[in-house]
Amino acid sequence: MALILGIDPGSRVTGYGIVSVTATGVRQEYVTSGCIRTTDKATLPEKLDEIFCGVTQIINEFVPHELAIEQIFVARSAESALKLGHARGVAIVAAVNLGLPVYEYEARKIKQAVVGSGAARKEQVQHMVQMLLQLPGKPQADAADALAVALCHINTQQGLERLTGSQAVSHTFSRGRLKKVKK
Repeated sequence: MALILGIDPGSRVTGYGIVSVTATGVRQEYVTSGCIRTTDKATLPEKLDEIFCGVTQIINEFVPHELAIEQIFVARSAESALKLGHARGVAIVAAVNLGLPVYEYEARKIKQAVVGSGAARKEQVQHMVQMLLQLPGKPQADAADALAVALCHINTQQGLERLTGSQAVSHTFSRGRLKKVKK
């Protein structure tokens, strides 16, 4: 069984979700999810440290095999995109420092994989994550988005394996060196 850590980055709230998947990919099970909330009055560097420490703690506690993270997009402003990029960056560094391969997915692709529409609303993502993982209630929105990232990764990797008939290969950086990793 593999554990996939999904991250929905944010400078105020970073969602995380862990899903386990069997080697054949037939069964996906909810492990945990939640949010890393940064201190309201903290400076940006302090918030980034909180995110880095939170992601590091989650990885150390649950020991996932891979990290999947949402790519940034410029929706409201360039300043928001930059802050999001910083949050994303520290989450990626935390994963790479601990040897995890990192996979990135566009928001539209995540919604398409989980809901069936790249234009799905947050409530639709929450509902489908609840249904797919058989949760008793709707997860918090940022946690649901992170679980959706993990589910998108699982579905994408299964699709690649079916198409190629072999294991997918990713490239990841680990301590300054590029590694080719067979999945």
